[in-house]
Amino acid sequence: MKRVAVLGSTGSVGQQALQLIAERGERFQVSTLTAHRSGAELAAQIEQFRPAAACLVEGAAATAPPPPATAWCTGADGIIEALEASRPHLVLNAITGAAGLPASEWAVREGVPLALANKESLVMAGPYLTAMAAERGTPILPVDSEHCAIFQCLRGEDPSKVRRLWITGSGGPFRQRPLETFDAITPAEALKHPTWVMGPRITVGSATMMNKAFEIVEAHWLFGVAPEQIEVVLHPQSIVHSMVEFVDGNIMAQLGVPDMRVPILFCLGYPERQPFAFEPLDLARFRSLTFEAVDPERFPAIPLAYETLAAGGDSGAVLNAADEVMTGLFLEGKATFPAITATVAAVLRTRDPRSIHALGDVQEADREARQLALRHATSAPQSP
Repeated sequence: MKRVAVLGSTGSVGQQALQLIAERGERFQVSTLTAHRSGAELAAQIEQFRPAAACLVEGAAATAPPPPATAWCTGADGIIEALEASRPHLVLNAITGAAGLPASEWAVREGVPLALANKESLVMAGPYLTAMAAERGTPILPVDSEHCAIFQCLRGEDPSKVRRLWITGSGGPFRQRPLETFDAITPAEALKHPTWVMGPRITVGSATMMNKAFEIVEAHWLFGVAPEQIEVVLHPQSIVHSMVEFVDGNIMAQLGVPDMRVPILFCLGYPERQPFAFEPLDLARFRSLTFEAVDPERFPAIPLAYETLAAGGDSGAVLNAADEVMTGLFLEGKATFPAITATVAAVLRTRDPRSIHALGDVQEADREARQLALRHATSAPQSP
């Protein structure tokens, strides 16, 4: 029986993970549940799964008290308290944004396998977390469909024989929209992803392709390949989730219909594969798979990934913080769609990178970058 901590349990990934766990009660047990502010949903999950510990970071808890066997924690620090109290065998980190970093560090430091859906952890603190994971022998299992695909293609392979990693992206809802209309893009339009159902922040990130920029940074730290060995290609059908090209000319790809439950279950059950009644891939239906190069004028976020990796240090924390701020302002109607990437680029180029020695260094970079982003947002940012 594998005891699983589901962090961000009321979000899209968290809910799908709990569905998979509930269907496999003989194999998995929920040890920990955390939510940001969805108190009523969290209360219902606690009632169903009876975890050893639960945490609500913000907002009002449900009126009914948790079961006596469930330790109740609150606040940002409560996530770590809940993990300490429940001692899971696997941490599924599906928290959105920078808020997920401390839990990732806890899992890596404690040697608890980390199923990582919070890509911001490695974007912000890749050199710090991966060095600690190597030292402690902690597995980091990528839940994102792209990195899970690469992870599977690399199983049993020699990483030194990799020529390139190909990360696929759908191109989002604006792949063919006229560039001159980008200033008029509304939050509602940006939240209509053509193939995936995700939370607001990641959906907007898919529209700007900042999400792909993050995935380049994440792939560098996960798989130890040089930035110039990582490329993004547009693949509107979202069937090929990513590919690995080897030095002998062979290319391995992982395919499947867009369904986040597939990579979630792979990470939950790793190293064993678990049976799943998924929608099978109908090759006749998807007989036409297309790929396109990324236009940097349309998607200026992609070059920022390489700029971030070249700068090094805590630049990833700056990249993420500025994007979180600008995405929030855009969703509130206080910033234009092009201003998201333009301001992130300005902030990234304003602040000199610093080395990361501890979690506090990353959090300080995050704080400073948020202030810089807000300051830049009050003026008219230039295109990156």
